Amino acid sequence: MGPGSDTVASDALPHAREVEVVMLLASRRHRYEGRPADGSTPPQPGERELRERIDLRAGLGIVGDRYFAARAHVQATVTVIGVEGLEQVGRELGTSIDLAATRRNVFLRGVDVEALRGEPFSLDTGDGPVRFRGYRPANPCAWMDTQVAPGAFRAMRGHGGVRCDPESDGVLTLGAAVLRTAHPVPGV
Repeated sequence: MGPGSDTVASDALPHAREVEVVMLLASRRHRYEGRPADGSTPPQPGERELRERIDLRAGLGIVGDRYFAARAHVQATVTVIGVEGLEQVGRELGTSIDLAATRRNVFLRGVDVEALRGEPFSLDTGDGPVRFRGYRPANPCAWMDTQVAPGAFRAMRGHGGVRCDPESDGVLTLGAAVLRTAHPVPGV
Protein backbone atom coordinates (compact mmCIF):
# COMPACT_ATOMS: atom_id res chain seq x y z
CA MET A 1 0.00 0.00 0.00
CA GLY A 2 1.38 3.35 -0.98
CA PRO A 3 1.15 6.59 0.96
CA GLY A 4 -2.37 7.93 1.00
CA SER A 5 -4.01 4.59 0.13
CA ASP A 6 -5.84 4.56 3.47
CA THR A 7 -7.22 8.03 2.65
CA VAL A 8 -8.46 6.84 -0.74
CA ALA A 9 -10.14 3.81 0.85
CA SER A 10 -11.69 6.01 3.55
CA ASP A 11 -13.08 8.50 1.02
CA ALA A 12 -14.60 5.83 -1.22
CA LEU A 13 -15.83 3.72 1.71
CA PRO A 14 -16.78 6.24 4.42
CA HIS A 15 -18.69 3.92 6.78
CA ALA A 16 -16.46 2.04 9.24
CA ARG A 17 -17.41 -0.77 11.61
CA GLU A 18 -15.23 -2.79 13.95
CA VAL A 19 -15.55 -6.52 13.27
CA GLU A 20 -13.62 -9.65 14.12
CA VAL A 21 -12.10 -12.14 11.68
CA VAL A 22 -12.87 -15.36 13.57
CA MET A 23 -11.60 -17.92 11.06
CA LEU A 24 -9.76 -18.06 7.75
CA LEU A 25 -9.93 -21.13 5.52
CA ALA A 26 -8.01 -21.83 2.32
CA SER A 27 -7.90 -25.27 0.73
CA ARG A 28 -5.97 -26.41 -2.32
CA ARG A 29 -8.54 -29.11 -3.07
CA HIS A 30 -12.28 -29.51 -3.23
CA ARG A 31 -13.36 -31.69 -0.35
CA TYR A 32 -17.06 -31.92 -1.27
CA GLU A 33 -17.22 -33.60 -4.66
CA GLY A 34 -19.56 -36.26 -5.93
CA ARG A 35 -22.55 -37.30 -3.87
CA PRO A 36 -22.87 -36.16 -0.26
CA ALA A 37 -23.89 -39.68 0.80
CA ASP A 38 -20.43 -40.90 -0.30
CA GLY A 39 -18.72 -38.61 2.20
CA SER A 40 -16.12 -35.90 1.82
CA THR A 41 -12.57 -36.32 0.62
CA PRO A 42 -10.25 -36.35 3.65
CA PRO A 43 -7.48 -33.78 3.84
CA GLN A 44 -4.04 -34.82 2.61
CA PRO A 45 -1.49 -35.60 5.34
CA GLY A 46 0.01 -32.33 6.54
CA GLU A 47 -2.60 -30.23 4.70
CA ARG A 48 -3.48 -27.14 6.71
CA GLU A 49 -6.74 -25.47 5.74
CA LEU A 50 -7.32 -23.21 8.74
CA ARG A 51 -4.96 -20.26 8.54
CA GLU A 52 -3.87 -17.42 10.76
CA ARG A 53 -3.19 -15.36 7.64
CA ILE A 54 -4.22 -15.38 3.98
CA ASP A 55 -2.70 -13.52 1.05
CA LEU A 56 -5.09 -12.15 -1.56
CA ARG A 57 -4.48 -11.02 -5.13
CA ALA A 58 -6.76 -8.62 -7.00
CA GLY A 59 -9.07 -10.45 -9.39
CA LEU A 60 -7.54 -13.85 -8.54
CA GLY A 61 -8.56 -14.71 -4.97
CA ILE A 62 -6.71 -16.33 -2.07
CA VAL A 63 -3.20 -17.54 -2.82
CA GLY A 64 -3.16 -21.33 -2.37
CA ASP A 65 -6.95 -21.78 -2.46
CA ARG A 66 -8.80 -24.07 -4.86
CA TYR A 67 -10.56 -21.12 -6.51
CA PHE A 68 -7.42 -18.99 -7.03
CA ALA A 69 -7.47 -17.74 -10.64
CA ALA A 70 -10.24 -20.24 -11.52
CA ARG A 71 -12.05 -18.92 -14.58
CA ALA A 72 -15.26 -20.68 -13.54
CA HIS A 73 -15.26 -18.68 -10.31
CA VAL A 74 -15.03 -15.14 -11.62
CA GLN A 75 -16.77 -12.90 -9.08
CA ALA A 76 -16.74 -15.80 -6.60
CA THR A 77 -13.14 -16.52 -5.61
CA VAL A 78 -13.65 -15.64 -1.93
CA THR A 79 -16.65 -16.36 0.28
CA VAL A 80 -17.27 -14.17 3.32
CA ILE A 81 -19.75 -15.43 5.91
CA GLY A 82 -21.20 -14.11 9.17
CA VAL A 83 -20.61 -16.21 12.26
CA GLU A 84 -23.79 -14.98 13.94
CA GLY A 85 -25.89 -16.38 11.08
CA LEU A 86 -24.27 -19.79 11.50
CA GLU A 87 -24.84 -19.63 15.26
CA GLN A 88 -28.52 -18.91 14.54
CA VAL A 89 -28.62 -21.96 12.24
CA GLY A 90 -27.13 -24.03 15.06
CA ARG A 91 -29.79 -22.83 17.52
CA GLU A 92 -32.55 -23.64 15.01
CA LEU A 93 -31.13 -27.13 14.52
CA GLY A 94 -30.33 -27.68 18.20
CA THR A 95 -26.61 -28.28 17.63
CA SER A 96 -23.32 -26.44 17.50
CA ILE A 97 -21.98 -25.75 14.02
CA ASP A 98 -18.44 -26.58 12.93
CA LEU A 99 -17.70 -23.35 11.05
CA ALA A 100 -14.99 -24.97 8.90
CA ALA A 101 -17.47 -27.57 7.63
CA THR A 102 -19.24 -24.83 5.65
CA ARG A 103 -16.06 -24.46 3.52
CA ARG A 104 -16.31 -20.65 3.43
CA ASN A 105 -13.11 -18.56 3.46
CA VAL A 106 -13.49 -15.50 5.71
CA PHE A 107 -15.64 -15.75 8.85
CA LEU A 108 -16.67 -12.39 10.34
CA ARG A 109 -18.33 -11.50 13.63
CA GLY A 110 -20.09 -8.19 14.16
CA VAL A 111 -21.80 -7.39 10.85
CA ASP A 112 -24.68 -8.56 8.70
CA VAL A 113 -22.52 -10.06 5.94
CA GLU A 114 -25.55 -10.68 3.73
CA ALA A 115 -25.91 -6.87 3.39
CA LEU A 116 -22.59 -6.79 1.48
CA ARG A 117 -24.14 -8.32 -1.66
CA GLY A 118 -23.60 -6.01 -4.61
CA GLU A 119 -21.47 -3.66 -2.52
CA PRO A 120 -17.83 -2.59 -2.46
CA PHE A 121 -16.16 -3.03 0.93
CA SER A 122 -12.75 -3.37 2.50
CA LEU A 123 -11.33 -5.30 5.43
CA ASP A 124 -8.25 -4.14 7.31
CA THR A 125 -6.72 -6.44 9.91
CA GLY A 126 -3.69 -4.22 10.44
CA ASP A 127 -1.71 -4.63 7.21
CA GLY A 128 -3.74 -2.15 5.20
CA PRO A 129 -7.20 -2.47 3.64
CA VAL A 130 -8.05 -5.23 1.20
CA ARG A 131 -10.81 -4.08 -1.09
CA PHE A 132 -13.57 -6.47 -2.20
CA ARG A 133 -16.72 -6.41 -4.27
CA GLY A 134 -19.60 -8.48 -2.94
CA TYR A 135 -21.55 -10.19 -5.69
CA ARG A 136 -24.07 -12.97 -5.17
CA PRO A 137 -25.22 -15.02 -2.22
CA ALA A 138 -23.23 -18.15 -1.41
CA ASN A 139 -26.19 -20.49 -1.45
CA PRO A 140 -25.80 -23.65 0.61
CA CYS A 141 -25.64 -27.03 -1.11
CA ALA A 142 -26.84 -30.52 -0.17
CA TRP A 143 -23.43 -31.23 1.39
CA MET A 144 -24.44 -29.02 4.32
CA ASP A 145 -26.92 -31.69 5.51
CA THR A 146 -24.19 -34.34 5.75
CA GLN A 147 -21.18 -32.24 6.78
CA VAL A 148 -22.67 -29.50 8.98
CA ALA A 149 -25.89 -30.96 10.43
CA PRO A 150 -29.13 -32.57 9.24
CA GLY A 151 -31.37 -29.72 8.06
CA ALA A 152 -28.47 -27.27 7.52
CA PHE A 153 -29.04 -27.11 3.75
CA ARG A 154 -32.41 -25.46 4.27
CA ALA A 155 -31.54 -23.56 7.47
CA MET A 156 -28.48 -21.90 5.90
CA ARG A 157 -30.53 -20.21 3.16
CA GLY A 158 -30.02 -16.51 3.71
CA HIS A 159 -27.04 -17.22 6.00
CA GLY A 160 -24.62 -18.81 3.50
CA GLY A 161 -22.45 -15.74 3.01
CA VAL A 162 -21.49 -13.65 0.01
CA ARG A 163 -19.35 -14.57 -3.00
CA CYS A 164 -16.72 -11.89 -3.56
CA ASP A 165 -13.64 -11.00 -5.52
CA PRO A 166 -10.71 -9.06 -4.10
CA GLU A 167 -10.13 -5.80 -5.97
CA SER A 168 -6.74 -5.16 -4.37
CA ASP A 169 -3.80 -7.23 -3.18
CA GLY A 170 -3.36 -7.62 0.54
CA VAL A 171 -3.28 -9.73 3.66
CA LEU A 172 -5.96 -10.70 6.16
CA THR A 173 -5.18 -12.12 9.60
CA LEU A 174 -7.26 -13.41 12.48
CA GLY A 175 -8.51 -10.93 15.07
CA ALA A 176 -9.82 -7.40 15.18
CA ALA A 177 -10.55 -5.74 11.85
CA VAL A 178 -12.14 -2.64 10.38
CA LEU A 179 -14.83 -3.14 7.75
CA ARG A 180 -15.41 -0.12 5.52
CA THR A 181 -18.45 0.18 3.25
CA ALA A 182 -19.95 2.68 0.84
CA HIS A 183 -23.31 2.49 2.64
CA PRO A 184 -24.10 1.73 6.26
CA VAL A 185 -24.55 -1.99 6.95
CA PRO A 186 -26.23 -3.33 10.06
CA GLY A 187 -24.43 -5.09 12.84
CA VAL A 188 -25.76 -8.24 14.45
